[in-house]
Amino acid sequence: MKQFPSRLAVTLLAGFLALPAFAADSLAKVNGVAIPAARAEAMMAEQRAQGVPESEQLQGAIREELVRREVLAQEAAKKGLDKKADVQAQMDMARQAILIRAYLQEYVRTNAVSDAELQKEYDAIKGRMGDKEYLPRHVLVETEIEAKAIIARLQNGTPFAEVAKESRDPGSRERGGELGWSNPGMFVKPFADAMVGLEKGKYTRTPVKSDFGYHVIQLDDVRAVQAPPFEEVKPQLQQRLQQQMVERHVLELREKAKVE
Repeated sequence: MKQFPSRLAVTLLAGFLALPAFAADSLAKVNGVAIPAARAEAMMAEQRAQGVPESEQLQGAIREELVRREVLAQEAAKKGLDKKADVQAQMDMARQAILIRAYLQEYVRTNAVSDAELQKEYDAIKGRMGDKEYLPRHVLVETEIEAKAIIARLQNGTPFAEVAKESRDPGSRERGGELGWSNPGMFVKPFADAMVGLEKGKYTRTPVKSDFGYHVIQLDDVRAVQAPPFEEVKPQLQQRLQQQMVERHVLELREKAKVE
């Protein structure tokens, strides 16, 4: 229903000026079966959450959608589809998913992440970034002998981008080995240590071993870290901490549950 109401529905209901009067708890009746007004409000709430302005046109489209759903549901029931085991299982799962979503939304609402926690997370991330970021490139090969041969070719004047074509790293191979602006924490320790120890424009004169193989690293540039302002990343931090909080809560509930 994310795209509801459709253009067709809106067009068909463009002339809809006023809704019939219904009881406060009933939106309409289909073959004598009342459609609860609460369903319309739930659907309207979804549209509001997506920024759709409330209007008579939208109300009419929602009413028509709910009527059509009731018509189809009644026809399905006439054929006994609601009694089929697989259909009942899917209905149970859909109900369970809605209930879980409501519970987690309520949990997040009543356990809001504080500004102090957000600031602490921001400071921790900023600290891990360090005060510099680096623009390295590398060649990754399988053996130390291959890495030493690469270094020999560099010493003889072969451009780094040329030897990078032989790298086992497909992500950087087509870019001349370039890895983009990075902080040391993004790399395994042997790689990071070798990178920060290089002068700008220099490459490692001995192979750097890691779990991935042997690297020859060149440092193209260094610059001071420009961390985004706290207020700019606050929404992302809030979402991240909320997600971590929910994951911890689910694990705690799982550990307490008696499963036989």
